[in-house]
Amino acid sequence: MDLSKSIEMASATHTGMVRAHNEDSIGTDSSIGLAVLADGMGGYNAGEVASGIAVALITKETRETVLRIPPYEPDAETGEPMANRILRNVITRANSSIYQAANSQPQYAGMGTTLVVALLCDNHISVAHIGDSRLYRLRGGQLEQLTRDHSLLQEQIDSGMITKEMARRSQNKNLVTRAVGIEPDVEADVNNFEAAEGDMFLLCSDGLNDMVEDEDIHLTLSTLSANLPLAASQLVQMANDNGGRDNISVILIRVKRSFAAERGLLSRLKAWFR
Repeated sequence: MDLSKSIEMASATHTGMVRAHNEDSIGTDSSIGLAVLADGMGGYNAGEVASGIAVALITKETRETVLRIPPYEPDAETGEPMANRILRNVITRANSSIYQAANSQPQYAGMGTTLVVALLCDNHISVAHIGDSRLYRLRGGQLEQLTRDHSLLQEQIDSGMITKEMARRSQNKNLVTRAVGIEPDVEADVNNFEAAEGDMFLLCSDGLNDMVEDEDIHLTLSTLSANLPLAASQLVQMANDNGGRDNISVILIRVKRSFAAERGLLSRLKAWFR
C-alpha cells in the first residue's frame, strides 16, 4: 500500500551556528511511511559516518522487508504488530554494522549515533528510539513527547535528583546512556501508537529541543500545520536564532486521511509481485 496519498512528510537539517560539520542524518520514504533520524557522535567526521550508516541501512532494509512482510500483521511470538519487530531487526543490523566499522578502522573508533525511527501502517505508528533524539505528537491542540530520553539528565529527573527546569539549565545535556554502535548489542525502546487523521508527528535531534522550548515548538507546529516544509524550516531557524549550539534536524509527518491496511489474499499477491 502506497501511503504517500494519506500522509505528508517534510524534513530539514542544518549544521547550526557553532559546529563545523553536520553529524546528523535523516531519511524519509512516504510511500512506506518510514522516517529515520540519527544524531552521530565521535571524533573528526566519525559521527557523520555512524549516522549515515544507520539511516542508509535502516531505510534500505525496512523498505525491502515491508514489501515482503505485512507490517500490520501480529507477531506470532509477541502479538504486537510486525512493524515493531521489523524496526528491532533493522536497528540490530545497523548497530552491528557501525560497531564493526568502528572496531576495524582506527579513525572511526568509538563512533556511534542516537536514533529515532517511525514506521506508519494501518492507522498506527511504530516508534523505535535509542539515545536522546525524540518523537513528539501534536493531537487536538496538545503536544506530547512519545519517547523518553536515554540520557543522564533523564535518569536524574526520574530519580528526583533534579527537576525538569533544572535540567534545562544543565551543562550535561549531551550525555546519553544508550547509543547505536558503541556496544556489540543495543536495545531500542519500541512502542506502537494509534495515528488519527490530523495528527502531526515531529522527529528531532537534541539540537532542536535543547534550543527551543516545547511551548514554542507547539506554537510553530499549530500555526504552520498546513505548510510542513515551512514548519520544518521555521523550527530549524528558531534553534539557530537561539544560539544553534548543535546540529539541528527535524522530520515532520502529517496524517491527511485514514490509511487502514489492505487485507486478504489480493493484498498478499500484490506484495509478492511488487
